Amino acid sequence: MSGTLEVSDLHKQFAIGRPAVAGVSFIVPAGEIVVLLGPSGCGKTTTLRCVAGLEHPTAGAISIAGRVVSQPSRGIAVAPRHRELGMVFQSYAVWPHMTVRQNVVYPLKHRGVARADAARQVDEVLALVGLTEYAERAVVALSGGQMQRVALARSIVYRPKLLLLDEPLSNLDAKLRVRLRDDLRRILKAAGMTALYVTHDQAEAVVLGDRIGVMRDGALLQMGTPDEIYNRPADLFVANFTGATNELAGTVVSQNWPFGTIDFGGGRRGEAALMHALLPGDKVRVALRPETIRIGGNGANAFPARVTDRRYQGTQTVYDVELFGRRLEALELGTAARHEVGAETTVTLAREGCWAYRDEGKNGEE
Repeated sequence: MSGTLEVSDLHKQFAIGRPAVAGVSFIVPAGEIVVLLGPSGCGKTTTLRCVAGLEHPTAGAISIAGRVVSQPSRGIAVAPRHRELGMVFQSYAVWPHMTVRQNVVYPLKHRGVARADAARQVDEVLALVGLTEYAERAVVALSGGQMQRVALARSIVYRPKLLLLDEPLSNLDAKLRVRLRDDLRRILKAAGMTALYVTHDQAEAVVLGDRIGVMRDGALLQMGTPDEIYNRPADLFVANFTGATNELAGTVVSQNWPFGTIDFGGGRRGEAALMHALLPGDKVRVALRPETIRIGGNGANAFPARVTDRRYQGTQTVYDVELFGRRLEALELGTAARHEVGAETTVTLAREGCWAYRDEGKNGEE
């Protein structure tokens, strides 16, 4: 039976440098999938390793299914093998000299499960991950995606309280990664697993997670549903990291919550969504996704611009446009590129897709 994971004020300080994890707190209710998302070095894998017991936190508390497994202030540090969890790594970590069935039954043999019960549980989990017909095949004869399914089956066959997944799809080719990504959520939900998943890939996070936590420099910046993370980023870094890669600088002229009028300089004004409390005179940075910038149009939030480059990608075209002296990316769906390089045009910025954040003097980049 899966259990709830609770992480409270987790800190991890290595010998030198800034803290790897700095005051991270979150809860993963039983049966939910939470994804920790962020760039390399943000603390997501260290957090997962602390939950697993592979790293010892400096401070804070971790409990699994109501049982405290780590709390340095009380001298509690339960060994990984006693935390009732499963792990799936980047590498497949399968036993190369065994068959698929032998790999999957291995954890049950070491837990003293009766042979008949073990056979039934293995059959059930192989059916769940789509490997029934490969049960007696040597694991080294499988593809990478199939080997990762074996690793997943082996990790859930004994019904752990919690499943930890550390970028398990990163070693697969692009097509296989997409296919297994889609299957993985179905498998975890069908198994009723509580899961903590670590990735730097936002597409994986959105597809897999019931909730996503975005991390940077050891801190958890925002935890929310994929819709909340994608459409209401808490700050400029979250917006940039999840795809709002365009930025414009401006000043708030007036506000009519939740929107405000922004002066972009030179008398050019437009409307933007205010992502937190902002007052007239505040300097802001406005983040925009390429897909929310429309080439052409007139009226509110339409400004003169010039197409400086284009990259045709078959089902879509990405354009570079020069606006207010800055280069922005605009994405347009369709199998034909409609705008020529060098064309003078307008761009229309949907006000709901213009997210204004207070300018803290940082560019939001890692």
